Amino acid sequence: METSITKNRRIVYKIIAFIFWILVWEIIALLINKEIYLPTPYNTFKVLVSEIKTAMFWQTVFSTIFRVAIGFFIACIIGIIFGIICGVNKFIYEILNLIIVAVKSTPVMSFILIAVIWFKSDNVPIFICFLMCFPIIWTSVVGGINNIDKRLIDMAYVYKVDKKYIVKDIYIPSIVPYITTAMITSLGLGWKVTVAAEVLSSPKFSIGTKLYDAKVYVESEQLFAWTIVVIALSLILEYIFKYLLRKILPVRIQK
Repeated sequence: METSITKNRRIVYKIIAFIFWILVWEIIALLINKEIYLPTPYNTFKVLVSEIKTAMFWQTVFSTIFRVAIGFFIACIIGIIFGIICGVNKFIYEILNLIIVAVKSTPVMSFILIAVIWFKSDNVPIFICFLMCFPIIWTSVVGGINNIDKRLIDMAYVYKVDKKYIVKDIYIPSIVPYITTAMITSLGLGWKVTVAAEVLSSPKFSIGTKLYDAKVYVESEQLFAWTIVVIALSLILEYIFKYLLRKILPVRIQK
């Protein structure tokens, strides 16, 4: 009962916070009084609603989601596989770690510009999403393996426990929390860098292209409306992903 009341109270607080910031936006827009710099919430949502009613909007949104999903999925698979390999083999770890450090140190804009030269416009966002998500997954998996209690593994070997049970009952439960945290973090990052890559590579159907066109034609209402779409989809995808992880994996994930 108390938990339900607390949950309802949090929802009310969030609604109040949302209304508060909309009012702040409205007041600032009225003070500036120039739609080109800051359109009012009414005009922005009016454009957003008109966009949502078109088939082009949904084609654009699902094309971007598809690119994020492909890049993120590839990063998870390869990141987990190479993370496990590097976690148990220090030589391979040192070889791959140099590349990971270089990727982490390089501005994402540099990679986007290089990818624009290397790939077709549709594939640039997928590559960038993979490149930014992979180090996070890989690092977390390696960290998870390194933090496994070595005495537990030694004891398993002393009692001649089958290797498949060592992997199933010691390694996997130990690294799953690290993997889930890394996946949630990298999904948010992957979403943002994918849209950024779309802005520069301009695939035919993409949110990034819509943002770029709005900037070129100085359509501030469009720019703000599509930015709201980016934020809303990021929150929705993260919520759905966390929900699926809670259903699939036996770990506690913060809502």
